[in-house]
Amino acid sequence: QVQLVESGGGSVQAGGSLKLSCAVSQYNTRDYCMGWFRQFPKNEREAVAAIDSWGSSKYVDSVKGRFTISRDSAKNTLTLQMNNLKPEDTAMYYCAVNRRYSNCNSYTLARYEYDNWYWGQGTQVTVSS
Repeated sequence: QVQLVESGGGSVQAGGSLKLSCAVSQYNTRDYCMGWFRQFPKNEREAVAAIDSWGSSKYVDSVKGRFTISRDSAKNTLTLQMNNLKPEDTAMYYCAVNRRYSNCNSYTLARYEYDNWYWGQGTQVTVSS
């Protein structure tokens, strides 16, 4: 059974940093798009950052210049370095790996495609002002 286990969440003050990590087991992530998603209370889950099998990354506008996504396909891991955190970054963060696509495009990341991802259990990030 595919498992994704996130770690690194927690509580920080605005301007602080956190590094999220995700370890994937029972699935070879090398050829697939991977991503970090977040979900605010009472809101839908959204893609924060994604990285394709060739290492090309993309970010939602609100985190550009502050977050960095990276992957180690040999170790089946995914990380998200989050700097200069803001209170509006407070959310549950989820690691995910796609089941079908190498490329991370708007279609791959669309909400109607969420059934085509394997998901972690989530890790809470709380940023206080």
